[in-house]
Amino acid sequence: MVKEEYLDKYRHSLAHILAKAVMEIFGKENVQLAIGPQISDGFYYDFLLPRNITADDFSTIEAKMTEILKRREAFTEKEITREEGLEMFKDQKFKVELINDLPEDERLTVYYTGDDFVDLCRGPHVPNSQDLLGASFKIKSVSGAYWRGDEHRDMLQRIYVYAFPEKDQLKEHLHMIQEALERDHKKIGPQLELFMFDETAPGMPYFLPRGWKMFNALVDYWRDIHDRRGYLEISAPVVNSTQLWKTSGHWAHYKENMFLIVNEDADENTDPDDIFKFALKPMNCPNAMTVFKRTAHSYKDLPIRYNETDVIHRKEKSGQLNGLFRVQMFRQDDCHIFVTEEQIGSEIKNIMEIVNMIYKDFGLTYTAELSTRPEDFMGDIEVWNQAEASLKATLNEIFGEGGYEVNEGDGAFYGPKIDLKMKDCLGREWQTGTIQLDFQLPKNFQLKYMDKDGIQKQPVVLHRAIFGSLERFIGIITENFKGAFPFWLHPYQVALVPIRVQHNEYAKEVEELLRDNGIRVEADYEDANMKEKIKKFKTFKDPYIVVLGDREAEERTVSINIRGGNRQLQNVPLDTFIAMCKKMNKEHSLELIDSLETL
Repeated sequence: MVKEEYLDKYRHSLAHILAKAVMEIFGKENVQLAIGPQISDGFYYDFLLPRNITADDFSTIEAKMTEILKRREAFTEKEITREEGLEMFKDQKFKVELINDLPEDERLTVYYTGDDFVDLCRGPHVPNSQDLLGASFKIKSVSGAYWRGDEHRDMLQRIYVYAFPEKDQLKEHLHMIQEALERDHKKIGPQLELFMFDETAPGMPYFLPRGWKMFNALVDYWRDIHDRRGYLEISAPVVNSTQLWKTSGHWAHYKENMFLIVNEDADENTDPDDIFKFALKPMNCPNAMTVFKRTAHSYKDLPIRYNETDVIHRKEKSGQLNGLFRVQMFRQDDCHIFVTEEQIGSEIKNIMEIVNMIYKDFGLTYTAELSTRPEDFMGDIEVWNQAEASLKATLNEIFGEGGYEVNEGDGAFYGPKIDLKMKDCLGREWQTGTIQLDFQLPKNFQLKYMDKDGIQKQPVVLHRAIFGSLERFIGIITENFKGAFPFWLHPYQVALVPIRVQHNEYAKEVEELLRDNGIRVEADYEDANMKEKIKKFKTFKDPYIVVLGDREAEERTVSINIRGGNRQLQNVPLDTFIAMCKKMNKEHSLELIDSLETL
């Protein structure tokens, strides 16, 4: 059998080996088994154990797993009845619950590993544990996990294990994991003084001066692109009446994830639906509908494209918060585009042109995924069919048939969507942008425009974001660039180091000229050691550190230390250096200019 073909099968088989090892170590009577699925780089298994597993236990468990593999025990499938299963697992409460939750006509199977371990499982598995002797595995970590994700149920211990067919693959993966740890934005962000978190505002980032400069540079870049393409930026209230969310439909579908403000007039007789009077907005959509509705529109006005980057809040469970990747307060590069049905295809193509431009400027690749009607969809099924057909036709034209993924049943409750999945330099995939087609909100808000025939019609709304959450995107690119952002995006693009205080005057002249040309610059005018100043700016990964001394002041030049090694450019004319910086800003260059020949 080709190893690539049984990747999932052998990982799931190894999960059973892990469960058997844990039972032998702790004793069968002391272990409750939950579930143990395979995942992208291995598998995990959830246990209820008499004590907490620590890193000191990892080698013991791994050794026991290897011992079991060397026994060369068969994996044997057996079909059982529900009654047999309940008797077989009567001492395993989670297995009993799983059996009871299965449909009456569900086929039940168990798998034996040897004669002394059995687990409820659909399979399949490798024929014998000896088939796993060549596999490479290593325990990654142990963490807490609520049974079935319910915080009111048992807290289990989840043991994660890396597993690959060959040693070199595991070694390569562990190297990638180490590289990812070194790129962790939660570590790099504070080191570069970009952002911080505080326990007084869980999941709500503070952007520090350097980080806010970069944040604004990102938004300015986004604004310029969209201003040139007819987008209109708006801003709306962060707190809205719950009536707005009831009109939009979010109240019925999203209330549990909203920060709510209690109605001060509520009492024991108040309708439960009226206990809350206001809410912090978790998305911008209803505000954009309200802005569109303020005045009458003709078909000649469409498409109307509203941009906004207002702060939004979404309530998350504390265990799900993860740096900038999962927060409770963030901003989106949100756009709501009001179009006629005939304009859907051309507008999506326009959006994809912007997508390609933006991702190219970050050196990122992406794939597209169409998500279709979910079970809790709102509206007429025929309208949904029409919407999905429109998106498929457009995607077929852009990517070709089969050139994108289809994720059945994962659309938003108000319409199908296109999700954009981006890959970073480590090959990791991130959900970033989205394009959502919406026939429902215009209906809920009774939006109209006058058609060329004098008939009032309902517009279609395209919800779209390319960065997605700006905070999350900054987290992603912090890891992608390892904090060494492209020149055009870096918080401070140039750092000035006058060698001695008598060179401060020329340095201040250089600083003023750089600022006048839209270049972000910082300087150290202290009477301190030049090498210490340079070291400080290198810590912040500033792209260019400019050293200024007697010769530079006399000849009106600059000497440049280029980020990333010991590259230098000596005695560059000041005007030439400014031209270098402006060129990289204009072209959104990914690489730093390190030779005057490239100008």
